[in-house]
Amino acid sequence: MNLANSKVLVTGACGFIGSHVVEELVALGADVRAFVLYDRDSSWGWLDEVSAETKAAIEVVAGDVRDPGSVRRAMQGVDCVLHLAALIAIPYSYSSPESYVDTNVRGTLNVLEAARDLGVQRVVHTSTSEVYGTAQFVPITEEHPLNAQSPYAATKIAADQLALSYHASFETPVAVIRPFNTYGPRQSARAVIPTVIGQVAAGATSVKLGSTTPTRDFSFVTDTARGFLAVATSERALGQVTNLGSGFEVSIGDTVRIIGRQMGQELEIVTDEARVRPKASEVERLWAANDRARERCDWTPAYGGLDGFERGIAETAAWFSTPENLRRYKHDIYNV
Repeated sequence: MNLANSKVLVTGACGFIGSHVVEELVALGADVRAFVLYDRDSSWGWLDEVSAETKAAIEVVAGDVRDPGSVRRAMQGVDCVLHLAALIAIPYSYSSPESYVDTNVRGTLNVLEAARDLGVQRVVHTSTSEVYGTAQFVPITEEHPLNAQSPYAATKIAADQLALSYHASFETPVAVIRPFNTYGPRQSARAVIPTVIGQVAAGATSVKLGSTTPTRDFSFVTDTARGFLAVATSERALGQVTNLGSGFEVSIGDTVRIIGRQMGQELEIVTDEARVRPKASEVERLWAANDRARERCDWTPAYGGLDGFERGIAETAAWFSTPENLRRYKHDIYNV
């Protein structure tokens, strides 16, 4: 489908990745409706911080993905839904798993039911690399076994399978996008890269972290946002899972050293036991295979490999180091 001539709903548009997806859609010329979580203060989350031109170009609708009525109203008249709304913090899922079921599973069901009834032309459902668990082989293809090592991952597997079942059972035009660890400007401080950058930008020479040996395939947020558009416009992505990653793995410890180098600071790592996942819950290795994204969606990462990662870290550090951005974060506490 041609998104430039389509009305596109983005759920979770107020979030880190969602706000970047909205910006990409506006730049493309799509008619964008942004679905944000209702807030009594009328906050639009990160959409409050996008350019005036982007704000003027979008329609913002407040609601809750857990409420089927508000989802259905938001989806009236749209051609495509990019479904990003979710609870994503892994540590919080240990203490509040039911809220993850309500948002990630029931919320996805609400989107799928409305799409089926309203005849939406395309639904792109957001997965996560966490559904694979620790890599059993690398690079991880879409055929890799699913292994939930946290309640969060379990709810995402359930939502993914629900989305694919609607394609198989009802021919609902669903595609599943599976981004690996996305980073960049506006990311929550619960994630490792902004955690480290925020502490250093605030003057720390030692940083508090959990495990440093796990590896991750970090994807810069604009690459991920472009991936949503690529999957949405690919007929060959329908009924399929598509990985998005940089094609490069790096340990958390080496990530800290790269951040230190980009920020001109030699860093000491201090282990904070509160940040260490339960042993069997820690995903030790993630590294994406991007062949399907390249071959079926014509997508490749602009920030791939070590060089791309260092460029992305430099851009992210510059954003977080700006005083008005740094003030938004509580860098001195552990944010689950």
